[in-house]
Amino acid sequence: MKLISLIIILIFCVSCSKLNNENTNYQTQPFDISVSELPDLSIFHLPAKWTTQNKEVIELQDLRGRVLVMVMIYTSCQVACPRLVADMRSIESEIAKNLKENVKYILVSIDPTTDTPERLKSFALENQMNDEQWLFLQGDEDSVLEFAAVLGVRYKKVSPVDFSHSNIISVFDRNGVLVYQQQGLGVDNKETVNIIRALAKSI
Repeated sequence: MKLISLIIILIFCVSCSKLNNENTNYQTQPFDISVSELPDLSIFHLPAKWTTQNKEVIELQDLRGRVLVMVMIYTSCQVACPRLVADMRSIESEIAKNLKENVKYILVSIDPTTDTPERLKSFALENQMNDEQWLFLQGDEDSVLEFAAVLGVRYKKVSPVDFSHSNIISVFDRNGVLVYQQQGLGVDNKETVNIIRALAKSI
């Protein structure tokens, strides 16, 4: 029941392009709380398992304690995804070195059949996103659909190799609560960066 409520509430929340954007004094709940005591809107309640580009199997709750910057892409995309990747790299480059270990940049594939861990690893290397702060995730189709619903990302397969999809970068605090979303391609990421910095400094 908590999982269903989480998805319904988050879908309602992400109808707005920016969350909490009128308040730059971002507060997060203490980190030393159990999973059962996490905020109801935390993505760490989601039970799905994911495989990383390094073939490690994880759950989202394994990422607790860091600011999460997340985007959904697929590696064979030739139009929107390269620009989303560029936006992610641009955001990452604006975060000071002393804060980098407090932030994780996560790219979730919407094409788990094609985007095997091996392919994700190759893509990470090709795009110079193979440092520790970068994480690529492959899940089964149900997990990907569920997570897309939580983020408010819509996607649809339009050919054997192509998808249409939303272009959204989401920022979560260290307890997995969605704080902000950047929508569009090549947009000014100043506010996104400021929010990430504020959240990372609070850790």
